[in-house]
Amino acid sequence: MGLLADTGGLAQGGLAFGRQATVGIHGNFGSITLGRQYTPVALIQTETDPFVTGLAGDSANLISAGGAGGNNRMDNTLRYTYKASSGLTADAVYGFGEVAGDSSAKRQYGGALGYVAGPAYAKLGYHSVNDAAGKAGRLTFLGATYDFGFAMAHFNYVVNKGSAVFGILNQDSRDMLLGISVPYGSGKFMASYIRKDDRTASNFDANQWAVGYLHFLSKRTTLYTSIARIDNNAPATSKTGFYRVGNATEQGLGSRAFNFGIRHAF
Repeated sequence: MGLLADTGGLAQGGLAFGRQATVGIHGNFGSITLGRQYTPVALIQTETDPFVTGLAGDSANLISAGGAGGNNRMDNTLRYTYKASSGLTADAVYGFGEVAGDSSAKRQYGGALGYVAGPAYAKLGYHSVNDAAGKAGRLTFLGATYDFGFAMAHFNYVVNKGSAVFGILNQDSRDMLLGISVPYGSGKFMASYIRKDDRTASNFDANQWAVGYLHFLSKRTTLYTSIARIDNNAPATSKTGFYRVGNATEQGLGSRAFNFGIRHAF
């Protein structure tokens, strides 16, 4: 569950088990799971973003995770995943809309194919989500990393056709991330640049620059800090093209943000 430590409330829209709630089976054939789960493109996004998730430099400020309203999770999901010893991976999901009398309303489906072995990671994902009227938003997501030892390179290229970022619909955009993470002593430096190329007549392009640092106190406990800035080609009053720097629980209020803190992984 997503517990808000400052208020005691629940994140993910107030859901008691808003992160994941699953049951499944696993064997040599792969895994089959049922319940609330991450979209395939959301997993690619966090696995290839140098900031992963939750920091000010998070790529989710400009790049959709594919789910309803840009959410990185989907409900009522049937999922199949498989990873071969060669490094080839497969991920397929179908989310039932559960709208009485209309099987297409709020329906979601998607998948990803990839190769993950040694220093190389490359996955191509797709996600489609219907709104209550059955209109689809679609996202095609290519994510890659390569670990050179002294540094890791990060890359995303995304074709967005109606998927949302924090509720802002991108009717037609091309999104690209270039990033790097560099281990240094007991820590790691991170930096990324994201370009959102809006192909609509509004031309609401946006660019994000971000830098950050993690310091590992132990296997589970980490100090973190990051800063990010978004340059919008849309006025702050715009509800369709002004992107904000947020964090793991909210969109944020402006185009710049700085955060620092301590994180403990259970």
